Amino acid sequence: MMHLLPASPMSLLSGVSGLGILAEPSHFSLPEKLLLILFVFASAALFWKRFGVVVDKIWHSRRDPGFHLFPIGKRIWDFFWEVLCQAKVIRERPLPGIAHAFVFWSFLAFALVTLNHLAVGLGIGFLDPAGIFGRFYFWFAAAFAIACAISISGLFIRRFILQPVWLSRAGHNISWESGVIAGLIFALMATYLASFFVADGSIAARALWWTHTLSLLVFLPLVPHTKHLHLILSPLTIFLSRGSFSAIPTLSGDEDFGLVTGKDLTQLVSLQAYSCVECGRCTEHCPAANTGKSLNPKEIILGVRGYLNEYGPTAEELLLGKYNSQESAFQCTTCGACEFQCPVGIEHVPIIVGLRRGAVNTGEWEDSHGTKLFLAMERNSNALGMSSVERDKFVAKQELPIFDGTQEYCLWLGCMGGYDPKGREIINSFVQVMRYLGTSYGVMRKEKCTGDPARRLGNDLVFQQLAESNLEAMQQQKVKKIISICPHCVRTIQEDWKEFGISPEIEHHSEFLARHQAQLPHNKSEEKIVYHDPCYLGRYRNVYDEPRSIIASAGTLIEPERTRERSFCCGAGGGLVFLGEEQGQRVSSVRVQELVSTGATTIGAACPFCNTMFRDALATTGESAPRLLDIAQIAAMQLPEAPHQASNSQV
Repeated sequence: MMHLLPASPMSLLSGVSGLGILAEPSHFSLPEKLLLILFVFASAALFWKRFGVVVDKIWHSRRDPGFHLFPIGKRIWDFFWEVLCQAKVIRERPLPGIAHAFVFWSFLAFALVTLNHLAVGLGIGFLDPAGIFGRFYFWFAAAFAIACAISISGLFIRRFILQPVWLSRAGHNISWESGVIAGLIFALMATYLASFFVADGSIAARALWWTHTLSLLVFLPLVPHTKHLHLILSPLTIFLSRGSFSAIPTLSGDEDFGLVTGKDLTQLVSLQAYSCVECGRCTEHCPAANTGKSLNPKEIILGVRGYLNEYGPTAEELLLGKYNSQESAFQCTTCGACEFQCPVGIEHVPIIVGLRRGAVNTGEWEDSHGTKLFLAMERNSNALGMSSVERDKFVAKQELPIFDGTQEYCLWLGCMGGYDPKGREIINSFVQVMRYLGTSYGVMRKEKCTGDPARRLGNDLVFQQLAESNLEAMQQQKVKKIISICPHCVRTIQEDWKEFGISPEIEHHSEFLARHQAQLPHNKSEEKIVYHDPCYLGRYRNVYDEPRSIIASAGTLIEPERTRERSFCCGAGGGLVFLGEEQGQRVSSVRVQELVSTGATTIGAACPFCNTMFRDALATTGESAPRLLDIAQIAAMQLPEAPHQASNSQV
């Protein structure tokens, strides 16, 4: 039976609104069926010829030490939210994100259509275009086909005409394969939609059917040869994440030195390397890439992929060599912006730290600043290399009580709070607040560095020694709750020490201050305060509102251009505060210019490392530079008869 759409505009409109029927060839000859079977097998074989190699490389990579599938609830939620809902894709780049989402949703909607399409060619179609469900479903898919055709056209224009800089690879033009894939996707949608406007069983219907089929069968084997492999792998990558943000994996025994050669690549690393969609979101937000340094997180991942393609997961060639440079690996601030932005679940920081581990633990990395830092941490148990006597003097001068197990909190000074003059000012202000609240606290007699710089730079031996020593001391002194002014200390104690024992409960001082805000005096002024989100407090710990509430109670809160989850790093993380920058602009200078441009009279910080980096950067901005205060200093200034040393922190 022939189903024709009327030619009048009104009837055409009624057809588009859901009255038309998808046209299909009336029958297929035996030669056509055999040809279809041949094409399907050829397409599948060509697909597996490449995809099978990828699967083999991932499967034969080393098992991930410490990886466990359970608890599975969070994995299911992440899969639903990030894969099915495409939430991260849309949230971080709304317009192109929605376009990508519609392409993805169209693939899901077309799964049943495609199966039926091929079944029709074999004479066993299971969806009747004239039936109630068939008509509904084909028009349901048509709605997605329209959205997909528009979206893929927009993405094509963006990639090949507008060409955002982060979409291209260093030294490479934008890949032509992406254009071919986009063309094939558009052809699939166009031929499907056109089938609603031709006669059922007509020559046009047959021509559209075969064009759609050939587009599909050409598309399939191209997928594993291009970045579109993420369509298959990224759902698995997201589901099989390490479970927490930028989680550094454990080493498996004394022979595990990190990512040194191909045989050290784990299944998760290999899976993530092949999942990269080359969208450049990581590059767009990377502080190193944005300040003229050689590090490009996208190139790090693609470098691992290139290594796997050439050498494989059992090779003895060094990972830092042809495809990735040692210089790039050690320019990372571990701010996590790359991982936060990645729409396909790639965990950049653990991979970069793995490469650093390989270079440090095998002696390949030779850096005078790094050597000095590691020696300072080994000999003096603090990153500044100062004698513990200096800390003892500070504790005695400020009359800080020693923790004896009876106080509620152990106040963790950290390297900056115990040895750095400005860090000590922050501690003094926070102590004023704790005393005002009547909170009992004490400091450890023999506190050592948490090992954060060593951990992030890849020196696992030094990190382990410090972590085990601190855990033993805390156990002996019966420490139950810790409070710290340093987000890096909080993260390291809470997460990284888990390898060596159970650490006490710990919180950042912003959380403490926000919780007790109702008990503190509020003397709000007209002062404009711009707040900088520290990476290790925001992206790592998801603490954004607490420090803002403290600032808002003291003055007018101002937000910089890049704020909250998109905050731009100060440049200190990953141990770089102790190494220095030798290439491009200073990250801290770029961030300070952003903060100063808001017109604020005060910069509010919540991390002693940020404070240090901004202090140096502000020194170059002249006498009119805004003053720099930690949130503890801002809170202490509200106290009655509070000393005014905080206000003297002007740079």
